[in-house]
Amino acid sequence: MEMTVRPRRLRGNDALRRMVRETRVDAASLIFPMFVTEGSHKKEPIEAMPGQFRYSLDRMGEALDALAEAGVSSVMLFGIPARKDPVGSQAYAPDGIVQRAVNRAKVLHPEMFVITDVCMCEYTSHGHCGVLCGHDVDNDKTLELLAKTALSHVEAGADMVAPSDMMDGRVRAIRQALDAHSYTGRPIMSYAVKFASSFYGPFREAAGSAPSFGDRKSYQMDFHNRREALKEALLDVEEGADIIMVKPAMAYLDLVREVHDATTLPVAAYSVSGEYAMVKAAAANGWIDEEKIMCETAVAAFRAGAGIYLTYFAPELARCIREGKIG
Repeated sequence: MEMTVRPRRLRGNDALRRMVRETRVDAASLIFPMFVTEGSHKKEPIEAMPGQFRYSLDRMGEALDALAEAGVSSVMLFGIPARKDPVGSQAYAPDGIVQRAVNRAKVLHPEMFVITDVCMCEYTSHGHCGVLCGHDVDNDKTLELLAKTALSHVEAGADMVAPSDMMDGRVRAIRQALDAHSYTGRPIMSYAVKFASSFYGPFREAAGSAPSFGDRKSYQMDFHNRREALKEALLDVEEGADIIMVKPAMAYLDLVREVHDATTLPVAAYSVSGEYAMVKAAAANGWIDEEKIMCETAVAAFRAGAGIYLTYFAPELARCIREGKIG
């Protein structure tokens, strides 16, 4: 049989496959989401996320040391306060849990790039992502508090802020607040395309952020919608975002690609708690190879167009990259 084109020629051995590989994964592109909590001597296991913990400030160095040793240079901090109130005042308190965690991270690992999640849900007594008016989140009143929160994080030393609330106009409000205080060089990674997803379940246990009534469908996106995702992304570009995030990752890779193609900004994908928990549970039952699935799903996100990947598997992925199992 005469065949001029034989694609298998480029699959013959590992060196050749690596040479022609279209998608490459770099540890510098990984961000590890980390939970910090009040108290001392705490490393609390998160039942729904095996291998993940809530760290008190005096023990967060253990996690940072492990990340640095693995080659992960970026961390995203989520705070769990000692007390909550209707307006989430601990989110923007100068001595809040995240503000102190940022400061400690910079003391322990000055080279670590520290990002902070900017939202209200972990800090409000009702568990919603902003100020309530009756049973509805008041968008515009919430913007002022989000801007205060982002500014307080940057003043504490955060290298980048990441608003995750899905309020209209939050990127502009944060950008204006940072610029007005001479933080024009601090970037914003916007959770621009964040869906009202069932994949977040384990996170809500980890952060104690489940809403006390209703759900978040009036502000997080309907997962049926594609064009609306592009509208949200482009609005955040217009408002001054520096990086655009799609969340979750696994079931939304079509939108990672579309956002990548629609904007020139870097695109991040967040492999969320439910994705992590499913892999862990299936692996624990012997149904899948955890390491191989972890690597494959990461490559899928990068292949779809993500240049940044937030994942609870960050240290394990970095090890696989170093060992040549992925990359």
